[in-house]
Amino acid sequence: MADWQTLSDRINHVAPSATLAVDSKAKAMKAAGIDVIGFGAGEPNFPTPAPIVAAAAAAVQDPKNYRYTPTAGLPELRQAIANKTLRDSGYEVDPSQVIVTNGGKQAVYESFQILLNEGDEVIIPTPYWTSYPEAVKLAGGVPVTVFAGADRNFEPSIEAIEAARTEHTKAIIVNTPNNPTGAVWKPETVKAIAQWAIEHHVWVISDEIYEHLNYDGAKTTYIGAAVPEVRSQLLVLNGVAKTYAMPGWRVGWMIAPVDVAKAASKLQGHMTSNVNNISQRAAIEAVSGSLDAVYEMRAAFDKRRQTIVAALNDIEGVNCPTPTGAFYAFADVTALLNKPIGTNKTTFANTSELAAALLDEGHVAAVPGEAFGAPGYLRFSYALADDDLVEGMRRMKRWVED
Repeated sequence: MADWQTLSDRINHVAPSATLAVDSKAKAMKAAGIDVIGFGAGEPNFPTPAPIVAAAAAAVQDPKNYRYTPTAGLPELRQAIANKTLRDSGYEVDPSQVIVTNGGKQAVYESFQILLNEGDEVIIPTPYWTSYPEAVKLAGGVPVTVFAGADRNFEPSIEAIEAARTEHTKAIIVNTPNNPTGAVWKPETVKAIAQWAIEHHVWVISDEIYEHLNYDGAKTTYIGAAVPEVRSQLLVLNGVAKTYAMPGWRVGWMIAPVDVAKAASKLQGHMTSNVNNISQRAAIEAVSGSLDAVYEMRAAFDKRRQTIVAALNDIEGVNCPTPTGAFYAFADVTALLNKPIGTNKTTFANTSELAAALLDEGHVAAVPGEAFGAPGYLRFSYALADDDLVEGMRRMKRWVED
């Protein structure tokens, strides 16, 4: 680019998505003929359930789906999401509170565009999903991280949250089951955050996209059900990608107070207008249908979870807590830093360098903890085939220990 061809400060201050970067590099290596095992993307390897695909196939043949539809979403889908919220979360919402988005990520982006003014602060419990702070920055806001380690099940304390609050605090993010840690926060933690937010007039943004992926008896605490009084300042974000094995269909949603929902529709009207109608028709079937396929996938994830945790803890210098939600293992690898390891017996100062070498030399893709505000960790998605998981762990152990 020529000197005058400058990009905005806004985009220059945003970091690329580390998870997508790792996944893209792994796929590029595969395309080049290199046998890479990818633990990078949170992408279920299961096919989308057949009834959902059948609904989409029927929708393709219906001419009404070839035209523009309401920006906020098909009325039938908004109603289905409201019904699903009552079924799964245990409380009623009106369809007018539902905005259908192009994946859950657009719902995250819109939330901050709607709520934040320049300099407003958002408290982000850390480790966090990599896009949260970048979405805050794109809205002119300031991410404020509050770290909680494995000793606390990666759950923030109210004392730490309160210490981070200032006169500029506008919102707090809740994400349980959690990406990247796989932690499912205790009901007491979720309730305390809601009560704190009510006391201090802070918006709550609850990302519930992993709601059905729980193990070992852990259960998702829905903040809007646990503390009903918070609903007037609550934005719930969700989507079909993780629960229904539909990451490529790009359907998410926001449930918010009516005025916030109207603002989201106004914003979306200048961005994308309606979500693809075929995907919306498929999503109606997904959120309205049986959860049997979801539970089958969850059972498979559970077996993989146990396998990967055992395999990681069998690698010298790796310590991996047992997650009880989502499909991620978040391993502490600080003992592997600053010592010669790997094919070339290289010393790595941080997990970004370690992950890059593990991919280049060991042909195993994992996401470094720096992407989640947690240096010293590696995130492994176990949403991949069983054989690949076992082989990937074998390669990593050999790369570290040989």
